Formats: sequence, C-alpha cells, structure tokens
Amino acid sequence: MKKRVVLGLSGGVDSAVAAYLLKEQGYEVIGVFMRNWDSQLNNDILGNPTNDNDICPQEQDYNDALKVCEKIGIPLHRIDFIKEYWDYVFTYFLDELKNGRTPNPDIMCNKYIKFDMFAKEANKLGADYIATGHYARMKDGMLLRGIDDNKDQTYFLSQVSKEQLKNVLFPIGHLNKKEVREIASKYNLITAKKKDSTGICFIGERNMTKFLENYLPNQEGDIVDIDTNKILGKHIGLMYYTIGQRRGLNIGGYENRMFVVGKNLDKNILYVALGEDNEYLYSDSCIVTDVNWLGDEKINKCTAKFRYRQPDNDVELEFIDDKIIVKYPQLVKSVTPGQACVFYLNERCLGGGIIKEVRKNNQKLWYL
Repeated sequence: MKKRVVLGLSGGVDSAVAAYLLKEQGYEVIGVFMRNWDSQLNNDILGNPTNDNDICPQEQDYNDALKVCEKIGIPLHRIDFIKEYWDYVFTYFLDELKNGRTPNPDIMCNKYIKFDMFAKEANKLGADYIATGHYARMKDGMLLRGIDDNKDQTYFLSQVSKEQLKNVLFPIGHLNKKEVREIASKYNLITAKKKDSTGICFIGERNMTKFLENYLPNQEGDIVDIDTNKILGKHIGLMYYTIGQRRGLNIGGYENRMFVVGKNLDKNILYVALGEDNEYLYSDSCIVTDVNWLGDEKINKCTAKFRYRQPDNDVELEFIDDKIIVKYPQLVKSVTPGQACVFYLNERCLGGGIIKEVRKNNQKLWYL
C-alpha cells in the first residue's frame, strides 16, 4: 500500500510544488488548507468591532489550493484553527509587544499550529507522514538547512520539537526558489508566478499600525537622543519600533540617520542614536529562554542567527538550568529582545530559544 502524506497547502507556489513532487514520488497525498484568521470571529472575542476588514486574501488562497489539487489529482480538506491561532499565537504576539519586545509569531505558528494542531488532524486522516512547503530538510532525524541559503526556513522551525519533527517531510528543501517556480511552470500549476506572501503568518500583508490599533492602544511618547538626552520628536507607540530601525521615525532632519537603540517602558521613551555603527547598537551577550534543543548533546561552540537572513555569528554557549547564556565577544549589531536566537552546527539546525535579555560588558541593554 502507498504511504499516505497529509500536506499543508497554503495556496502558494512552494506547497503546490511540494504536493506535485510527493505525488510523483508515489505517495498517496491529501491536502489540507488551514484557515486561522477571521476578523468577524475575532471581533466577537474582543467584544467590539475593529477597523479590520479581513484583507487577508484567504478565499483566493483556498481557491488556488483547490485548483492545484484538481490539477494534480488529490483531495483537499479545509480546517479552521481560528481559536487556536488566537490563543496560542496572536495572544503571545500581543503580549510580547506590550512588554516592548519584538516577537516572531511565525515561529509560534509552526510550533503550535502547523506541527501540532495540524499534525493531530493529519493523524485523524490516517497520515503516515505530514509535509509542508518549508525550505528545510530532514536527514537521520536531524533538521538541516534548505539548500537555498536565501530561502532557508529552519530559523522559523527552531521551536518545533524532536517529537514533532518525526515523520515530517520537506519535499522542496533540496531545491532553490527558481527551480521550484520552474517546476510549477512546467506542469502548469496556477501558483507558478504567484507572489510570495511577506506578511505575518495567516494574517497577511496589512498596514500594521492600523491593524494593531484594534488590539493595543497607542501611547505617544518622546523620542530621545541617548547621547545628548535631547527630545527629537514623538513616537506613536513603543510597540511599533524595533532595535536597529531607522525608517519611519519622523524626526525631521535626522531622518534615516538615527537608529532605534532602546526603549524605556516606564517612561514611555524611545531612545535613538546617530549613525549605523553607533556603540549602542552592539552587544556582546544575551540570555535565551524557552529553549528547544534539537542537538544530540549540549555543546559550547557553534554559530547562531539572531534574526532571519542574518549571517551566522560565532557564539559560545553556557547552559544554566532552562536557559542559555550566549556570548559573542566580537560584538553583534541589533540583537533584539523577543526575537529568536537559532543555533547551527554547519548545515544542521540545533534548535533555538527566545532572546529575553541583551547585555554588553555585563550590563543589561535596551533600558526595558
């Protein structure tokens, strides 16, 4: 009997090609479209109307996924995880923003939705394997980077546990993006030229300032030059800014020359500094919690990424209870609380955690 693979289909080109390749490899393939956001239901949760008109084109994505399945000759199921997404991903996203950090909801979406809730539904469908269109690879139980360095998505899989990664297939991890689109074009898949989504997972591309106003009230405050203590302007709410940001500060003649270097939640101050190499942008260590370790054993030297598509940084690790002290004496720019710190040993992803505190010369930075 053919092995059954239940594949998460998003309506994009990557999962479409994943479906085609799995079918060609002789698997019995079942597609599942996950619907995780609904503005009306979220209004009901809030108890008040929002200015969100649900611009996320989920229906178009579903229709595209349906056409891909019809073309390939596989069934498509549609499953709602709206409440689960709210409870496990979006609430986390809002709580982190309230605390002045810069969260990555896509990482939590993988942990709680795609490789947990979805996997459980796949098991109900009799899956031998689950699959997604991520640019990543599995080999001998190890999570490896995707071949395409520019598209590798192991950073976003760093909170997925060893148990969750069992019986997982990543059909396009050995391809680059150009090859994926060429396969889609060759077999006339409707998503061959479809633009990649760049918005938040399942929420889509939105005006984030207007969108977040639905859930977090804006609190204006001062923008202060940390070197001179001079007030340069007003920010629209600390949650809208991240360490290293320079665009959108609206501080007149300083525009594009000042960089965000810190926040003071108690005083509602956004600190900025002049120049992209300002000393306040750099740190030499951080504390990482919520650690998901995928390695066979703990090691003290490897490389790490502190944000997606960042070059690898040499680091030294000190494991203390349920956290890791990550040291990088060469200094790294714009390491940011709330972001993921993901560890690598050559092509292998060793897992990761969430940056809770950033330090320099044994002093906590960012004035949170």
